[in-house]
Amino acid sequence: MNKVTCECGHENPYGTYLCESCGKPLQDEGRLANMRYEGVARRSQTYKKSPVDKVWNFFSSVKVGIWIIVLLLVTSSIGTLFPQEMYIPPGESPTEYYAAEYGLAGQLYYDLGFHNLYSSWWYMLLVAALGISLVIASLDRFVPLYRALKKQRVTRHTAFMKKQRLYGEKETSEADIDQLKTALVKRRYKVREENGNLLAEKGRFARWGPYVNHVGLIIFLIGGMLRFFPGMYLDDYVWIREGETEVISGTDGEYFVENNQFVVELYDEEEDDILQPALMRADAPVVSNYQTSASLYKRSTEGSIGSGTELEHVKDHEIIVNDPLTFEGISLYQTDYKMNELSSFTFGVETDEGGETEALEDVVFTVDLNDPQMFYEFDNGYQIEIIEYFPNFYVNDAGEPTTENRVPDNPRIIFELFPPDADPESDQGEISLIGIQVNEELNGENDHTIRMLDADMVNVTGLVIRRDHTLPIIMVGGAIFMVGLVQGSYWHHRRIWVQQKDGKLYVAGHANKNWHALKKDLEYLNDYSDLPEIRDQLEEEKAAETEEGGTSSHVRAQQ
Repeated sequence: MNKVTCECGHENPYGTYLCESCGKPLQDEGRLANMRYEGVARRSQTYKKSPVDKVWNFFSSVKVGIWIIVLLLVTSSIGTLFPQEMYIPPGESPTEYYAAEYGLAGQLYYDLGFHNLYSSWWYMLLVAALGISLVIASLDRFVPLYRALKKQRVTRHTAFMKKQRLYGEKETSEADIDQLKTALVKRRYKVREENGNLLAEKGRFARWGPYVNHVGLIIFLIGGMLRFFPGMYLDDYVWIREGETEVISGTDGEYFVENNQFVVELYDEEEDDILQPALMRADAPVVSNYQTSASLYKRSTEGSIGSGTELEHVKDHEIIVNDPLTFEGISLYQTDYKMNELSSFTFGVETDEGGETEALEDVVFTVDLNDPQMFYEFDNGYQIEIIEYFPNFYVNDAGEPTTENRVPDNPRIIFELFPPDADPESDQGEISLIGIQVNEELNGENDHTIRMLDADMVNVTGLVIRRDHTLPIIMVGGAIFMVGLVQGSYWHHRRIWVQQKDGKLYVAGHANKNWHALKKDLEYLNDYSDLPEIRDQLEEEKAAETEEGGTSSHVRAQQ
């Protein structure tokens, strides 16, 4: 940081107009006063020794804040390259999904933890660091600025006046202060008078715009981080088959939803003349609406459904897109569906005696593909046991049968059948692998064959369970941020000092931006009093530097 040395030998921060040690005007007449924080040194510029000071100075740096924002933007953009884990198809294993769908990049994406980026500890640490940076940077600048503006003196040192960008002076016997005061009030300035000197101020609240922005951002970040606290935010997914009742997550098992019926409606090409060309180009049925006829229940006794829990009916609702079932801050949104999912298989047993096949009418059973019964015993002595069940069958790289998920899209069942004269504890039964268009005998030729007689299907609805108590906090933060943005963008802080001293009239002006408006205000004052010519010292310095640079170039060209 540049220093300005006083005659007494004390080094002062750049832009200071009075020595901090002796109080005398500095001899650096060529520089304008640093009015960004009214010439007051910030805490980060004065305290640098203790560990607390070093942490404070680190987070008060604007460069550090910008780098944190850059890191957040980069990591957040990487998190959008592939879907987050919550958005992959239900039932899919993340370990296998990313590698299968996106190859090596997907596997690396998963291994580095980007599949759960926005809830990872290091991403939360970056968000917290940004919040800390905003708080410290704001306090480091707000406090000295507030103190300086709160205690502004009307009568200022001549050196202070001369170091303002807009400045003028002239010899005069006495200026008409009352007329100037009246003119400034007409321009909506707040005017203070002291010993015939004036300080006129307008739009000071604009100086707080950036800090209001920071407050809004901090509240916004707090709202975002509260989403990871239990009970504040819920975003879950549930699949419910027709006729089934599922517990609603986030309610501690208190509320349940039942899928009474799922309906899908299609556009009619013949009846809809307006959409007929587009529907014909689609070459497939186009869905116009899909909805779930749902019932909401509340637990009325302790226990689980299987132990006889009684459910109290709360209400019915037709859940369609953008019309959720809402209760106690929780909303169930219609987002997906699946038609004709396999629900159950019905099997029968045939016996082969003397070359003739005979169906055993008393050995017919149904397997629920979502919750299969593992053992079946019949009155005629036959017993059937399910050894293995694969809802979504496939063979892995090791050549072993397994299942991709628990959704019965490609079910395979390994049965072991025991005839009436067999002992299940000591004898080995007849083992078969059965699925859709699959019926294999696994331990040689069997005397009995298990046949699939029927398959039942069911429609499944996909509902998003959502609760967001952080949304009001985020909205308040966003609203405060916009107020600060407007406050700092469309208003500006203007000040005019008028002083009489030693037979001279001094006029100086300062604005945090939009200097043209301040110049117009000073021109307006000339109609009420004969003011000195106001010079824009910054423009004069720039013109002098330009002229000096042009002269040097001309000299170099001649040489």
